[in-house]
Amino acid sequence: MAERALSERALNRALLARQMLLERRAGRLADAVERLGGLQTQYAPSGYIGLWSRLEGFARNDLTGALERRAVVQGTIMRATIHMVSAADYPLLVAGVREARRDWWLRVHRNRIAAATVAEAAARTRALLTDGPLRRAELVRRLGVTSDLWNGIGLWVALLRAPPSGTWEQRRADLYVTAADWLAPADPGREAGIAHLVRRYLGGFGPASVRDIATWAGLPPAVIKPVAEEIAPRRFRDEAGTTLVDLARAPMPDEDTPAPVRFLGTWDPTLLVHARRTGILPERFRPILFNTKTPQSMPTFLVDGRVAGAWRYEDGRVATTPFEPLAAGVAREVAAEAERLAAFMG
Repeated sequence: MAERALSERALNRALLARQMLLERRAGRLADAVERLGGLQTQYAPSGYIGLWSRLEGFARNDLTGALERRAVVQGTIMRATIHMVSAADYPLLVAGVREARRDWWLRVHRNRIAAATVAEAAARTRALLTDGPLRRAELVRRLGVTSDLWNGIGLWVALLRAPPSGTWEQRRADLYVTAADWLAPADPGREAGIAHLVRRYLGGFGPASVRDIATWAGLPPAVIKPVAEEIAPRRFRDEAGTTLVDLARAPMPDEDTPAPVRFLGTWDPTLLVHARRTGILPERFRPILFNTKTPQSMPTFLVDGRVAGAWRYEDGRVATTPFEPLAAGVAREVAAEAERLAAFMG
């Protein structure tokens, strides 16, 4: 198909629509998590805040309940970072990234830890977890492994964080189970997994370049390119002339679509480099969010689809810090949304 040029604003509105940031939606929580491409949750409350900004009538126990019912699970997946994804998506996403993650880990630990060593430790971990969840500290003690070896074990046996750990109520995600014990057995295969990664990324963040998809997934662009060419038939260009691919019927709202004020938590994936093309994080503000003093980023709020400031919750209220002066009407909208968020957090 012919390539149509898309402005940064058009890409911004496409992202906001797919991330449910143009209007809150009703529906099944697990479906929403799939549509978003998962929730990045190194800090567990960020997933709750992200869903509150996106789902109509969302309450904190909705996500905790989904984790307890195993409709949503929490594990280390894309880019070796903690994500909450649906139980249906988990085996596919893990299958897509497993081989590349193992190869990367073995390269980093070349001449120090052999594949056979970490595979044997993974087998012992699987045996220890047969009788139920264990905390990380207890697993490391019983295994007698170094931190380096522990970090590789999850690449040879799929581990999930079991609630109540990794929830709003108990934020440290350190209680482990094996995916094989927690979920129905599934082994969809690497090819199906990579195709699913491409679909999930474009469904949540597209249109996008092959490199964007690869950066998000943590896979080489050469692996992503043939898959994207097969399953993503639409072609566009951004303002720099880069080719973007997209799913056949993914949302593409008009670039003049109004965007409401929205609040995001730390590590919201819309602000990371793979979505840079959308301008949701103005480049002049990127050093404020991502630097050596705040490597975890910070909570932010959006005005007209772009980061306009930071926020914090303290003493029962949400305090906002605009990065630049806000018009009076916009400031009132920000204050009203901050009050709603404070009620949710309290």
